[in-house]
Amino acid sequence: MSLFSGVSTAALAALATELAVERLQGPFSAALVSRHVPLTESDAAARGLEALAAQGFRPAQMATALRLVVHERQETQRARDRVELVWSGPEEPGSATRDTAIVVRELFAQAEESVLVTTFAIYQGLQVFEGLARRMAERPDLRVRFVVNIAREHLDPKPAELILRNFATTFRDEHWPSNTRLPEIYYDPRALSTDWQQRAALHAKCLVIDDRWALVTSANFTEAAQDRNIEAGLLLDDPHLARTLRAQFDSLIDAGGLKPLRVPAPE
Repeated sequence: MSLFSGVSTAALAALATELAVERLQGPFSAALVSRHVPLTESDAAARGLEALAAQGFRPAQMATALRLVVHERQETQRARDRVELVWSGPEEPGSATRDTAIVVRELFAQAEESVLVTTFAIYQGLQVFEGLARRMAERPDLRVRFVVNIAREHLDPKPAELILRNFATTFRDEHWPSNTRLPEIYYDPRALSTDWQQRAALHAKCLVIDDRWALVTSANFTEAAQDRNIEAGLLLDDPHLARTLRAQFDSLIDAGGLKPLRVPAPE
């Protein structure tokens, strides 16, 4: 346990200031320390300072040590503030989560430069993607990429080209608002293999916005997963992680591991 686990960050910062100018010097009693920190924290603060003094720390060195603790706590808190739990389904009163559907709508609405959507399944797409289509109309330069699972059903003998054409038509007609710009769509051709030993599924469910926000979730981009199923995910305000996640998919696209899907124009 930290020497100052019972002392608030604000109190540590105040003690560091007093120690640095030597307005606070040992021996450190609770009564002495209480002049600079709340009374409820004075015992813990005094014990911590006395422990440092016993190790030969002078006031200026104590001030440096306390400022390092303050900095570490602040960085830890900033990291925690960048992560949110995102949830679908029933939850108890007082739950510290955000609703998946609301988070997705907010992220779509604030996109400025780029959107990456990866999903295993799409259902009720008109409802799920309405806000994204609207944002694409508002921002003509907004680049939107979908990476989706287009799979061969068990023992389905149809040619891969027909499965792809059926998916593209269904996406255009049933899952995307009509008369709006379509996103780029990519798929993993291994999901269409007739050899079950070679077949693989694109199972990742992610959303990356502007290389800043990354949502990694168990929820597919379906109405049920967004609103009713029990699903859990993490929303991170972390540009490095967002760029890294987006780059993973971009590298597969660039290398040809993910193929572009051509969506035919309406007849």
